[in-house]
Parts: sequence; structure tokens; C-alpha cells
Amino acid sequence: MAQSLTNFADLIRSAERSAIHLEMRDAYAVSNEDEGFKAWREGHRLDPDDRESWWRPWLDLVQEVTGKGVRVRRARIVGEPHSEYIRYEHSFTFTNIAAGEEVRWLPRRLASGLSLPGNDFWVFDGKIVQFNVFDGEGRWVHTDQPDDQKLAGWCSDAFETVWEQAIPHATYTI
Repeated sequence: MAQSLTNFADLIRSAERSAIHLEMRDAYAVSNEDEGFKAWREGHRLDPDDRESWWRPWLDLVQEVTGKGVRVRRARIVGEPHSEYIRYEHSFTFTNIAAGEEVRWLPRRLASGLSLPGNDFWVFDGKIVQFNVFDGEGRWVHTDQPDDQKLAGWCSDAFETVWEQAIPHATYTI
């Protein structure tokens, strides 16, 4: 049975200790018309000193949540050589870190022996799991929030296994 879908911002704000996120796709749908992606393709990179140009309102939300003591961690399982999207994503991950997230990368070849769910997910305080379901082209399809403590625990354990093996962003080069 699914619980009612909670607004994501309210959900992450409700976290008291932790919010963990596992990403497992090499590409998420970004239109060639997306200004940020288009600019990146043309050689533009975000300026670490120009915080106003960074991804809003996401980074403001992360800063708010981490500011109240919630640990926000993101692990990305990625193929090597890297897709264009992963190279793009890596180029601005410093903004996530500046907002308070911890980010690690795990090459897909090192994940073969891991038991992982079929979809990207978030887990809040080890109790609430939210799956983000994408189609084959990387377009978001829907979000599931199953009311299942056992599943939330399993996803938390899977995340921790990835986290232990993953490489911190500061030392993962593309």
C-alpha cells in the first residue's frame, strides 16, 4: 500500500537526522534547449565564486536542511567511460557540496556484486523511502513512496554499501 505522496521539499525538511540519495543512471533527460546544458556544451563552467548563478531553489533547500544538522548524502553509480551527462553533472557537483551535501561516485564496474533496487531513491531518517522512476530516455515518469519500513531499511543498507566503496567527489576525476 502506498502512502500519500508528500511534497518533496516538505519531506526533506521533515528529516531530523539524514537524507540519502542513490542515483544509478548515466543520463537523465536534459533537453538540448536547456540553457545550462547548452552553455556547458559550449564550454561555460559555473563560477565557484558566483553562488547566485547556481541551481536554485535546490541548493537553498539543501543549505536549509543541512543547516539544522541533517546529514545529506548522495551516491552516484556511473559507467566509465563517462556519458556526456555525467561529465556535465560532475562539473557542477561542487555546488552541491558547497550547499552541504556529501557526494561520492562509484564506477559501475565496482557495483556488480551489490544488491541494489531497480530505481533511484531517497531515504529519510531510515524510515521513508521514495523511488524516482524514469523511462529509458531518462525522463521522470513518476514517484513512489511505499509505506514499507523493511524496504526503507533495505534501501538504507544498499546505500551504505555503495557509500563505503564510493570515491569522494574531491578525489573522483573525470
